[in-house]
Amino acid sequence: MTVETFTPNKTTTLETPVKVLEADSPIKQASGTKIGFVSLGCPKNLVDSERILTQLRTEGYDVVPTYNDSDLVIVNTCGFIDSAVQESLDTIGEALNENGKVIVTGCLGIKEDEIREVHPNVLAITGPHAYEEVVNQVHEHLPQPQHNPYLNLVPDIGVKLTPRHYAYLKISEGCNHRCTFCIIPSMRGDLVSRPIGSILDEAKRLKNAGVKELLVISQDTSAYGVDVKYKTDFWDGMPVKTDMKALCEKLGEMGIWVRLHYVYPYPSVDKVMPLMAEGKILPYLDIPFQHASPRVLKL
Repeated sequence: MTVETFTPNKTTTLETPVKVLEADSPIKQASGTKIGFVSLGCPKNLVDSERILTQLRTEGYDVVPTYNDSDLVIVNTCGFIDSAVQESLDTIGEALNENGKVIVTGCLGIKEDEIREVHPNVLAITGPHAYEEVVNQVHEHLPQPQHNPYLNLVPDIGVKLTPRHYAYLKISEGCNHRCTFCIIPSMRGDLVSRPIGSILDEAKRLKNAGVKELLVISQDTSAYGVDVKYKTDFWDGMPVKTDMKALCEKLGEMGIWVRLHYVYPYPSVDKVMPLMAEGKILPYLDIPFQHASPRVLKL
């Protein structure tokens, strides 16, 4: 299932056409099992939203396009800068006014007191990448529907909130650095790298589903594998090192565009340059310039 409309900063299933069941499907969605969803913030948050929606769809919940049709609304918030915090609080308020039953998740969720001070009536609040907690809260407030998993199918790539031709591939969570100008580690914790075999399996499924471009994302892409000491894993029966170069090499062999985002100047980045020169991955680096002041950067 793909939501065909996408904007970089705010993605919502509300007021967006979503194809969930075939028109001639014998399954009728039960009342009290319909979810509305709003995703705010960066692509990393969008991937979290996709994972939550995939689990809910797998369990038979419906995703509907309007507040009025929703039995419950989930708002995945951003809390990175003041304007993002305000947008999140405004969106929660809009969902409460239009629907009344709202679960809040995402980065702003770590500031539960701040949210409840403005919106005391939200049903539940969880932090970022808290997939199981969000789904458990949905179970608590909406009955888990009866459905036939052989008829009400979810694609093996899960629910995607991007157009069909590209997809985000998240390779890790969190960051080990404590830059004074950045709030991310306090929200998302230390670096946790995904197993490289799991990442490559997902990339292969996305390619087979027709995705033409993979956008590799994380909080600190260049640090991939640091937390596991670049251990050797296995994929397709072959050993693969858990590091940025090996990941790019394997992705480059899939015959799909690969674009690297959130890349900081680690020595490992130099090793990726030849892959760009050889046409294995795109000659592109998304590098976040966090500040322009040498004094602040030094601090």
